[in-house]
Amino acid sequence: MRHSPPRRDHPAEARVTIERRVADVFDFYRDFRNLPRFLGDVMASEQIGPATFRWAIRGPLGVRLRSTVRLTEERTNTLLRYETTAAPGMRSRWTVRFAPGSDPGRTEVHEVLETPFGRLGRIALTLAGKPPAAEVAANLRRLKQLLETGEVTDTAHAVAGKFGRRSVGDHHHPD
Repeated sequence: MRHSPPRRDHPAEARVTIERRVADVFDFYRDFRNLPRFLGDVMASEQIGPATFRWAIRGPLGVRLRSTVRLTEERTNTLLRYETTAAPGMRSRWTVRFAPGSDPGRTEVHEVLETPFGRLGRIALTLAGKPPAAEVAANLRRLKQLLETGEVTDTAHAVAGKFGRRSVGDHHHPD
């Protein structure tokens, strides 16, 4: 029997180009109070320490969860790393890189999400209706929409009713 060396599992990742300066995109993302404005399942983000935030999350089937997230590395206008504060081996980790695009008013954002249990964890999340790669891509599309247009209309992989065009007084009820 041949044993292959352990290999690093491929995490979920996505990229987006945003028509805004790097400093603007980085500063907006770095303020974790802004994250509920584009993350599909984070309903609120409250700062509870210098680099620690408490998230209110709406999970599958409407389950409400709380998660504590800690910023673990920051390089201005270049990199943010953050992770949940669960037990080692149970943490989700995000790496978000920011780079100038082809002109000064454009930013390339690359996000990588590592979930607990590698491939098995991603399969379990997908079966629960939360496919990590699709969620990361949808979240970045919403970040792009928000920073370029000031509103979010992409509702993919988000809590029902959280995003989308709704005008005041626009009430549609099924008969």
